[in-house]
Amino acid sequence: MQPTEAGAPGLYSLSLEGERNGLIYVPTTYRADQPAPLVLMLHGAGGNAKDGLSIIQEWADTFTTIVLAVNSHWQTWDMIVSDYGPDIACIDQALEQTFARYAIHPNHIAIAGFSDGASYALSVGMMNGDLFTHLLAFSPGFTAPANRVGQPRCFISHGKRDTVLPIDQCSRRIVPRLQQTGYDVLYREFDGSHTVPIEIAREGMHWVTT
Repeated sequence: MQPTEAGAPGLYSLSLEGERNGLIYVPTTYRADQPAPLVLMLHGAGGNAKDGLSIIQEWADTFTTIVLAVNSHWQTWDMIVSDYGPDIACIDQALEQTFARYAIHPNHIAIAGFSDGASYALSVGMMNGDLFTHLLAFSPGFTAPANRVGQPRCFISHGKRDTVLPIDQCSRRIVPRLQQTGYDVLYREFDGSHTVPIEIAREGMHWVTT
């Protein structure tokens, strides 16, 4: 995807609909003549774009990956509150601005999230498999796509001692269902709670680039 405007490395705010802003981090290793992977990262309930970005930002330079993060319209993502709508519009706008400014590799476009953001990332990604090639879900609770397009690859992780979204009711049910419907799923369980360990974040970011 060829940009129409010049873009430079750094951390920037994106002006989106209403008073909401998104954040985009462009690694110091980015070069305009070398299309980079893109990860759209979605925060958990009660969080914000900065929280989402912080989970994977430290690995952006390592893997020359652009990271985009947006704020949900409400305390959590629209589909979880009511139905798809304002957050989809915000994501569309953020992606449009990103594609206009940076060279993105079409084979490495991921949507990722933590907790509620992970549930939303899986659902939106399954609906837009013609755009998103990779789905990263750190401790998801469920999936609820309105429809399905394509079959993007999936990376799912979950803590065995998660008391917020217990693994038995969540990922241990989600993963088999995805596999049964033909999705390629890389699944990681770890000895921890409702969090994203550094090594899991690193593996997920590396996976997007492969």
